[in-house]
Amino acid sequence: MNTPSALYNRRECGELRVQWGEAEQVISHARLRGACPCSRCRAGRLKGAISVVDEEVRVERIEAQGYGVQLVFSDGHERGIYPWSYLRGLG
Repeated sequence: MNTPSALYNRRECGELRVQWGEAEQVISHARLRGACPCSRCRAGRLKGAISVVDEEVRVERIEAQGYGVQLVFSDGHERGIYPWSYLRGLG
């Protein structure tokens, strides 16, 4: 599995920067929140629910999970664990 060499949480501009070797990926916090892979969010998307994510949402904390990261958002949501491959596919 390909793991990033670094993660940079840029709260002031609402971006997560992920360093994959020589390539850098930039993902907005709103995009990350909207693509949350937790079972509740995934079920909603499968049912066709469209959730509007506030552009002001921020990643407050990043918790390492070995195979990915758990992101804690400013709106209180913290259930999603983003596997490395899923995270890479978002950018």
